[in-house]
Amino acid sequence: MTSAFKERLSGKLEPTIGGSVYVDPAKMEWKPSQFPKIQMKVLYRNDEEGEMTVLLKWEPGAVLPFHKHPEIEQSYVIEGSFSDHDGTCYAGQYVYRHPGSLHETRSDTGCTILAVYRKPNIFFNAAGFEADKQ
Repeated sequence: MTSAFKERLSGKLEPTIGGSVYVDPAKMEWKPSQFPKIQMKVLYRNDEEGEMTVLLKWEPGAVLPFHKHPEIEQSYVIEGSFSDHDGTCYAGQYVYRHPGSLHETRSDTGCTILAVYRKPNIFFNAAGFEADKQ
């Protein structure tokens, strides 16, 4: 640490107690989504803003029906693979969708992904991922 940095922090700043929220996904139960063969663990959610960070577990053959992304969607594949008309994303790879983009996503092999949403997806009959929001 540089001396200028130490001086800048010395006695002037205090950490925000409770400002960090630690989440242990291993201790969370997989919950059903509104879509067959897709389960979820919500790591972060802000309903007012529509934000959500979620682990999604897709069984082989799972399909996320045709939908629109109102904001950017980001997905990192932890295991397996999933695909749409533009390509396939494999374990260790990342894909993002532009705001306004439309597609249907599927996983022939099954997969686990970390997905980050700024707004819920827009589906024909429902929005978001929770089973109780049908």
